[in-house]
Amino acid sequence: MKLGVLFSGGKDSTLAAWLALKEGYEVSCLISIASSNKESFMFHTPSISKVGIQAEAMGIPVVVQETKGEKEVELLDLKKAIVRAKKDFGIEGVVTGAVFSVYQASRVEKICNDLDLEVFNLLWQKNEEELIKDLIKEKFDVRVVGVFAYPLNEKWLGRRVDLEFLEEMKALKEKWGINVAGEGGEYESFVFWGPIFKKKLEIVGYKDFFEGENSCRRELEVKISSEKKNGVCKKASEVKVK
Repeated sequence: MKLGVLFSGGKDSTLAAWLALKEGYEVSCLISIASSNKESFMFHTPSISKVGIQAEAMGIPVVVQETKGEKEVELLDLKKAIVRAKKDFGIEGVVTGAVFSVYQASRVEKICNDLDLEVFNLLWQKNEEELIKDLIKEKFDVRVVGVFAYPLNEKWLGRRVDLEFLEEMKALKEKWGINVAGEGGEYESFVFWGPIFKKKLEIVGYKDFFEGENSCRRELEVKISSEKKNGVCKKASEVKVK
C-alpha cells in the first residue's frame, strides 16, 4: 500500500514514517504544512522550512503546502496537500505522528474519510518514555528546536534527545508534570539522522527567537553531510502546492 506521511521534520512524524516502512508499507511521499502562524493549533513550526532538505536526505518526495495557520481554516490547506499527494503519488492512506492529540487525529481522519483514504496513527497512545527510548534505540539524531513551557528555557535549544535528556525530562515530569515526549507542547524537535535517512544532515548555522522567558525557538540552517550513510542519497523532488 502506498502511503503519504504527514511530516513536520520532528521526532514523531519521522519515527512514524520509519515504522510504516518497517511494517512493509511504501512511503510514496511526505506531506508538510508550512504555517506562518507560530501558534498553529495543528502544525509544528520551528525550522519547518527545512523539510525539503530532510526529504532529500531521505530520498523521498515531499509535498509542501503553505498556510496562514488560522484555526480550522488551516485544515483546508492540509486537505489541498493530501489531495495533491493522492493525485501525484497515488497514495492510498496517510500516516500521522499523533500520539495523544484527539484534536489533530480526529481532523486528519475526517479529511481522509472524505478522500477515501485510510489513516495510520502508528504512535497513538504510545507511552511517552517508550517513545523516546525507541528513538534512542534506533539511533535517531533528534535535537530540540523549540521550548514553550516552564521550566524549560533557551539552554535546552540544541539539546540532543538521548538518555541524559530522558532522565532530565523524567525528573521534570516528577516535579512539574511535563510530558517527557513534549506531547503537551512543551518542546519541539528536528531530526538530523535516523534509519530512514540515506544521508545525514549537519548544522551550518542557526538563529534563536525569544518570545518570553520560557518560549523560544531555533531556526536552523542545515546541509547534507558529505559523510555516506546507507548508500547514496537520491535527489528528492519537492512539489509546491499553491
